[in-house]
Amino acid sequence: MPDRIFIDSNIFIYAKVQESGESKHEIAQKFLESVSGEIIISTQVLSEFYYVLNRYKIDDSIIQDSINEILEDVTLRTITLDTIKSCWKIKTRYRYSYYDSLIIASALENNCSLLYSEDMQHEQLIHDELRIMNPFKK
Repeated sequence: MPDRIFIDSNIFIYAKVQESGESKHEIAQKFLESVSGEIIISTQVLSEFYYVLNRYKIDDSIIQDSINEILEDVTLRTITLDTIKSCWKIKTRYRYSYYDSLIIASALENNCSLLYSEDMQHEQLIHDELRIMNPFKK
């Protein structure tokens, strides 16, 4: 059975937004095209994606189309009270921000073995279950 993986919003954002320079945009696009396993995201990931693209002044209809494209390839999970309670414990133990801890809690709650994010410690193992990987690290 393939791994269940969780992808943070920053990967989707870099894949969509091309800023001056190159590499993160191209790396994120190639990563999303090649990733294997069941991809899990939370409603938080979609909210962050929408918020950042809106700040880039991208037209709302384009953002909505982009979200619909993402939803074709992922399993969407909601944040629950249990997720939030788990988040608090993770925040205390690992000293991540509330929102990063919420991403980690969502990944753990959905039995993911990998979490891809730029924002957290590369290759860190959380609760002996979840490995954080930064696809921008070589």
